[in-house]
Amino acid sequence: MPARILVWGAGAIGGSVGAWLKRAGHDVTFVDVEADHVAAIRRAGLRITGPVEQFAVTAPAFTPDEIAGSWQHIFLAVKAQHTAAATRALTPHLAQDGAVVSLQNGLNERIIARIVGRDRTIGAFINFGADWMAPGEILFGNRGAVVLGELDGAMTTRLAALHAVMRDFEPDAITTPDIWSYLWGKLGYGAMLFAQALGQQGIADCLARPELLGLWRRLGEEAIVVAEAEGVEPRGFNGYDIDAFRPGAAETAARQSVAAMVAFNSTSAKTHSGVWRDLAVRRRRTEVDVQIAPIAEIGARHGIDCRATRRLVAMIHEVEEGRRAMTDDNLLELARVN
Repeated sequence: MPARILVWGAGAIGGSVGAWLKRAGHDVTFVDVEADHVAAIRRAGLRITGPVEQFAVTAPAFTPDEIAGSWQHIFLAVKAQHTAAATRALTPHLAQDGAVVSLQNGLNERIIARIVGRDRTIGAFINFGADWMAPGEILFGNRGAVVLGELDGAMTTRLAALHAVMRDFEPDAITTPDIWSYLWGKLGYGAMLFAQALGQQGIADCLARPELLGLWRRLGEEAIVVAEAEGVEPRGFNGYDIDAFRPGAAETAARQSVAAMVAFNSTSAKTHSGVWRDLAVRRRRTEVDVQIAPIAEIGARHGIDCRATRRLVAMIHEVEEGRRAMTDDNLLELARVN
């Protein structure tokens, strides 16, 4: 049955999901703060390019100050640092019995739930590759895992209905009674992507550097230890094997997992992380303070010193502020943290 969906944030993630769902026959409306992007969608539609599929859809598009009406499904796909402001802005458009679905990286469901309520928030984990290329154009690089879950673990009828809708975007999408395990699992991998953004090599080539294996092990381990201190058992995905990065795990296991991640990313037309594009192409601040810094902040509350994560956050800030050039040697420096 067609769903009526408001996509708040029509960039790489929201634009991709919204375009597929619109093409499948759902009633999709886009909201974005970039007026030129909104104007392009209105004028010529939203184009999806890349090796997976190429198509265009026409759909209503508005800036936040223009939108009117209410929706039961609002897909939130803004950068993590804009989550609170965007959630407050969309709240008047959320039906009382509706829900916000976070199509974001990080633990943004916590922020959303504090504003609209836990019962009006649904968690989502995504790992497909996409890039905003220009107003009205998104590159879809590769498919990846998509997981949906209620924050309290309940397997509800609304979750089942949402799953049916999302399968029109990703046929292999699944539901879970433990969405937090996937969200925490993404944080360790996400830290590796932020590290990649310090240099110039793409994701696959950067992960494949043998001299950085210790760094990948360290970043993965810090996120896993903090998650477990929070009472969450993180899950892996698309080659990222949690067991390979636990404290005391064999180096061979980590090497095998990194090789699997390299293989997964090598097939994507999206060669660099969105973090790298924020720094190198769009010249704007990243999501590091909301997505990666919480690993170290939460760890500190448990007496866990996440030194590599803290240094990674500091180095990203240095790049953002123009005090550090983006070179591959930055990763060697980060790998020396002890």
